[in-house]
Amino acid sequence: MVNEPEPTEAPANADPKQAYRDAYDQWQKHLAGVHSLLLEGNRLPPEQIKGLLNREARAKDRYDAARRRLLGIDG
Repeated sequence: MVNEPEPTEAPANADPKQAYRDAYDQWQKHLAGVHSLLLEGNRLPPEQIKGLLNREARAKDRYDAARRRLLGIDG
């Protein structure tokens, strides 16, 4: 898996629907990498595993935040 720069969070005034779609797509991309490692048995060096898991976790956090904004429950 190639290390790509992660997108930053969308500005607060961005379209919540588009921000949600973008965050979901990014999370699914990183989750596919985790599934490749865990379910398909692809091997990576330990430092790359750590990076992969960290990227997926951050992408999930961005997705969760975008979802809350879309639902109107952003605190």
